[in-house]
Amino acid sequence: MAATTSSNLANRLNSIVGADRVRAPTDTEARAADTIVEPASVEEICEIVRMCEADRIALAPIGAARSLAGIRRSPVALGISMARLARIVAYEPDDMTIVAESGITVGKLNAAMADARQRLPVDPCGPGMTTLGSLIGAAHAGPLRLSEGTSRDLLIGVRFVGHGGNLVHGGGRVVKNVAGYDLMKLMGGAFGTLGIVTEATFKVRPIPSDYCLAVVPYARAADTFAAACILNGSLPLSNLDILSPALATGFNSTSQFLLLAGFSGNPLEIGDQAERIRDLVGARGELLSADGALRSYELLRDIDFHSAPLAAQIAVPPASLARVLEACGNDIEFRAHAGSGVAQIILADELSAEVAAKTVARWREVARSARGSLRLIAAAPAIRDSLEFFDTPNAGALALMRRLKAAFDPAGIFNPGCFVGGI
Repeated sequence: MAATTSSNLANRLNSIVGADRVRAPTDTEARAADTIVEPASVEEICEIVRMCEADRIALAPIGAARSLAGIRRSPVALGISMARLARIVAYEPDDMTIVAESGITVGKLNAAMADARQRLPVDPCGPGMTTLGSLIGAAHAGPLRLSEGTSRDLLIGVRFVGHGGNLVHGGGRVVKNVAGYDLMKLMGGAFGTLGIVTEATFKVRPIPSDYCLAVVPYARAADTFAAACILNGSLPLSNLDILSPALATGFNSTSQFLLLAGFSGNPLEIGDQAERIRDLVGARGELLSADGALRSYELLRDIDFHSAPLAAQIAVPPASLARVLEACGNDIEFRAHAGSGVAQIILADELSAEVAAKTVARWREVARSARGSLRLIAAAPAIRDSLEFFDTPNAGALALMRRLKAAFDPAGIFNPGCFVGGI
């Protein structure tokens, strides 16, 4: 990338968007980008991309910047804030689809659909801070992944600014209109390395009439996972999660593992499932309903892994998750989505770069031994240079990824060095 000073870049951006929309980054943004610009239209983004391509200036789309702040080794020159592109473009409750600009947060999107008793049921940590662009680009998902899937399961249309400042679109505004290349899945989890998502179309779903949460403590991880396996095979749960003791303290648990099983439906369905859970796990723990259940669910959803000195997400076959987490060591804390085979793991203590590299290598080998994968969610700045944030795929897959990057971003300006294999 070409070297450019922040003052020179700001002066050039002023001519595109005006001086009032070019600013210094906040503390969090500063770990992702040196200068922030806030375009108010797709046309301005297109012009900015053309300028950056001409001069080889690295850029990255920015929401709240939590994801990139946790994984970039060094900031890009320019962060493109999507805060001013936050409109709902179209909402069709009868068709159960919504089209919105990528700067709107999941929280605001769902608030706009509340009167119609609908929602986008993807539940990232802090939905009030998570933009649709971040939801797609960083593949965020939470406890509801068990019953609702992730954003890639609900995304049916996307628009993004790519090479040459061109506006590209794929999919459509109705569920059946999804012919052509599956650009939605290509952009999902790409961390902004292929272009800047400006608009997304999602399928939405009804909000269940009731939600309850069973919270059951166990002394041993093995017993907790065994109970989760029984519940997962017996009931259509909304979420099924396990917290290690330190992360369970917010639920007034004392040095115990917690099983949290959420279930939704009408009052008759709720009553039936509650009875079956009591039969399956015995008369232990508590059954939360109404506001109490929602508050506890939100605590579970909003556990913050981005600020940990070292945090990773592991994905393995569900039957292997308990064994894999045990093999990762007694020093980790975790939130396990037990029915999905996904878990977030953290180390709360600061590590040297050498120890961190050995720790991540050990975790990664454990995941691979179970035919799974591991990627880092966050690492302290002092140790990032020693770490590989993503698994390295086989040579054929990596070559394909590099060809896609070269085709979509020949100038190499879109969030460079922040994906698999340094892409």
